[in-house]
Amino acid sequence: MRRGSIASLLGIGIVSGGIAAAVALAIPWLPVSASKEAGRIDFVFWFVVTICIVIFAIVSAAILYSVVVFRAAPDDDSDGPPIHGHTGLEIAWTIVPTILVTAIGIVSAIVLSQDDAIAKNAMNVNVTAQQFEWTFSYPEAHNLTSATLMLPRGRETVLHMQSRDVIHAFFVPEFRENEDIVPGLTTTLNVTPTRDGTYPVICNELCGLGHSTMRSTVTVMEPAAFDKWLKGQSKAVTSPSAATAGAAVFKNNGCAACHTLTAAKATGKVGPDLDKLPAEAQQAKQPLASFVRTSITDPNAYIQPGFPKNVMPQTFGKAIPKQQLDALVTYLINSSK
Repeated sequence: MRRGSIASLLGIGIVSGGIAAAVALAIPWLPVSASKEAGRIDFVFWFVVTICIVIFAIVSAAILYSVVVFRAAPDDDSDGPPIHGHTGLEIAWTIVPTILVTAIGIVSAIVLSQDDAIAKNAMNVNVTAQQFEWTFSYPEAHNLTSATLMLPRGRETVLHMQSRDVIHAFFVPEFRENEDIVPGLTTTLNVTPTRDGTYPVICNELCGLGHSTMRSTVTVMEPAAFDKWLKGQSKAVTSPSAATAGAAVFKNNGCAACHTLTAAKATGKVGPDLDKLPAEAQQAKQPLASFVRTSITDPNAYIQPGFPKNVMPQTFGKAIPKQQLDALVTYLINSSK
């Protein structure tokens, strides 16, 4: 091949590769990285993208050069010369992709192994998925339950995940990791947060009509702030004072997002007004205490007129420990009188 041809091919390749690289780098394809595992996964992503850009540059250079240099004249209807092939090229385009794919496989396997390794001081959090809600509990804090996930920055956390109905999937884009949650199994996911902030928790598996609403948040905070929060909430939910314990359970499980309760300064309008519980129990012809408990553990047993079924999560009866549930019931009864 002549020097001019090589220079042309090289020039086209550089331009093509530059355009592809600009598209890859100029557009923020990925959300901010917020965990150690995400950094490793991003390395694999860019490793593969770099290989793809190089291959794209080579292929596009060869195609564009051939289109320009070897194009047939408009009035040329003759057949091209018979060509057997080029053994060297055929070997090259077989061996090179094999090496590249093998390299991608090795790098990916190393990253998966590193992400799956559990540190000795890892914190454990239990995750419960059910149409269409998330519940998080902390074994180190008397199984404190929360509707949102709270994590300390810099400490590895192992999420032990279970489903109460269908297949769900835990996904935080900023953590990059996705894990299916299968009924009857306990699946695990390791995450080591590296950036403070609040990020979305998404169900990444189609799980029913309300799939798009199955969202929560994960808040990453300073280790000292997390320890203070965990100890404070643990102390609150185990307090001998029903008002203190019940208020903590009410707040941690996101009840204020849907209900009005003056004592908790809650103004939610999605569900019934909890300030009117005595009247609602009388309307349902049930004792107040049993009405309140049943409304939490089996919300579809009685539906207050004017509100639809299947809106109140049905996970609380199993997700909230009995001591915390008792405190919540007492708190609601006393707060509504």
